[in-house]
Amino acid sequence: MPQVMLEGIPAKPGCYLMKDKAGRVIYVGKAVNLRSRVRSYYHASAAHDRKTVELVARIADIEWIVVDSELEALILEMNLIKRHKPKYNVRLKDDKRYPYIRVHWADPFPKVTMTRRMVNDGSRYYGPYTSVWAVHQTLDVLRKIFPYLTCDRTITGEDLRACLYHDIKLCLAPCIGVVNQATYRSMIEDICRFLEGHTEPILERLENEMERASAEMEYERAAAFRDQLTAIEKVVEGQKVVSKDKLDSDVIAFARDDRNACVQVFFIRRGKMIGREYFVLEGTSQAEDEEVVRAFVKQFYANSATLPQRVLLPLEIEEASIIESWLNRRSGHRKVKITVPQRGIKKELVAMAAENAAETLNMLRAQWEADRSKHVQALSELQEALGLADPPNRIEGYDISNLQGTAAAGSMVIFEQGSPNKSLYRKFTIKSVQGQDDFASMEELLKRRFSRWELSQETAKGPGAKLDRAFGVLPELILIDGGKGQLGRAADVLKSFGLEGKVPIVGLAKRHEEIFRLNRADPLILPRNSQALFLVQRVRDEAHRFALSHHRTQRRRSGLTSRLDTIQGIGPARRKALLQAFGDLEGLRSAGVGEIEGIRGINRELAERVKTEIA
Repeated sequence: MPQVMLEGIPAKPGCYLMKDKAGRVIYVGKAVNLRSRVRSYYHASAAHDRKTVELVARIADIEWIVVDSELEALILEMNLIKRHKPKYNVRLKDDKRYPYIRVHWADPFPKVTMTRRMVNDGSRYYGPYTSVWAVHQTLDVLRKIFPYLTCDRTITGEDLRACLYHDIKLCLAPCIGVVNQATYRSMIEDICRFLEGHTEPILERLENEMERASAEMEYERAAAFRDQLTAIEKVVEGQKVVSKDKLDSDVIAFARDDRNACVQVFFIRRGKMIGREYFVLEGTSQAEDEEVVRAFVKQFYANSATLPQRVLLPLEIEEASIIESWLNRRSGHRKVKITVPQRGIKKELVAMAAENAAETLNMLRAQWEADRSKHVQALSELQEALGLADPPNRIEGYDISNLQGTAAAGSMVIFEQGSPNKSLYRKFTIKSVQGQDDFASMEELLKRRFSRWELSQETAKGPGAKLDRAFGVLPELILIDGGKGQLGRAADVLKSFGLEGKVPIVGLAKRHEEIFRLNRADPLILPRNSQALFLVQRVRDEAHRFALSHHRTQRRRSGLTSRLDTIQGIGPARRKALLQAFGDLEGLRSAGVGEIEGIRGINRELAERVKTEIA
């Protein structure tokens, strides 16, 4: 790193982004004094660990962002890590869209749904959860105890008939006036308390309501309260009492091997363990234990919808005081304390969480090994079924998505060794096709893909050049979503690039899962329980999902683009940067001024203007 570049770094708090020769961000850090911190990487006398030595060897450029305080630097660092996913930072795996339970509190008659995005719209959020299945399981339990609305009716209380859900006791039917708004919202408040682990006030209120109804000889209503009490008590019975301490606590511990780290979180509310979740971390192979725990705490609580009064950790972490300050600021109404217990029940809880983390990691490792075995079997079956010379270790799937010819989008997904490599996925905005013509759209997509392949062959010949792994490598099998017609047009594209016979290509038709091959009259039908069929279905479905996602983004962005065009100071470059960072209008609205200011080229004044005008 040239000395002149190091001298230009200010002695102020902020974040630094280290980049490699390709311009990729490979590490994000924060510092109270940027100049001192960055220079420390280049001190010859510094006893750097192996990870830092490897990092420094790859640094080609350093960018920095100055902020006003260490707390602001902490917040910006977390946002930058989430956005860039740098190779040398410890980070949550697949953290972009964890599912949450959302209570639509701002609505007159709130519903309870699942979401993957927290928005500052007056709703209450609970999570994150690590699986959609866990969310739906929780919602099923909630609805049996608290029969909340799920329909889209405008509630007036004057409808003539309720829906079927009222008949099977899964809705209170405010639509026909069985309950009023105050009673319904009281039940939704109980749901919130239940999710927070505070069941005593709910039980007390229901007991009072049951006794009152019984005294007034409303026995059917009293029986309904009794059934609700029984259901809640049955759930509460499964919540183990682990502490006489009534403070709400999260207990965090971890287990790791040479490549992976698994963190277990116990959620303890009013002395009872109400749930637990595990999270897998990436970038941990060369990280110290302290860095693993510190990175998890920051990233988990940046995503967490609720905060406890106390966080119990297995070891001391750097920045504990500044992280506490940040958590206190986030909680808004109560102090959050980070502690490392030395004895007693709290230390036993940390040890129990660590034991659970180790068991979970062993389970995941066995699952990963089983998946690898299935992938090998699937590729072998596919090789035999298609008559390929070798197993198709690189499969590329393609699909087109549009709505009546508007915002047509294409996708390229890549599976390597039977597993999706999402870092190599690519999306395409169809440019040359007017109206709805999937054949022509697929033709354009493939021409652009293999034009990039030709270009990469030329550029990869230069000194020090690096091969583009997405476009610069030929697939060993192409799978397109479609039948004979789509397959024929795709084959013509391969022929035009001199790849006829060199790259196998097939089409998969949805209706009967038929595989169409070139120069074969009859389609191939794979056995229904074969791993080969499961693999091609997964490639097809993933290509469809990715194309549909881009298509929806295109439609949303058209609305955001028009809004941004009216804001003074937002030109094409800044508009593109905002679109890349936040995706759509909802994402930009939910971002803080600090996050918007973190976008290159946007200062505080402009960030505040954007925030005001898109509100």
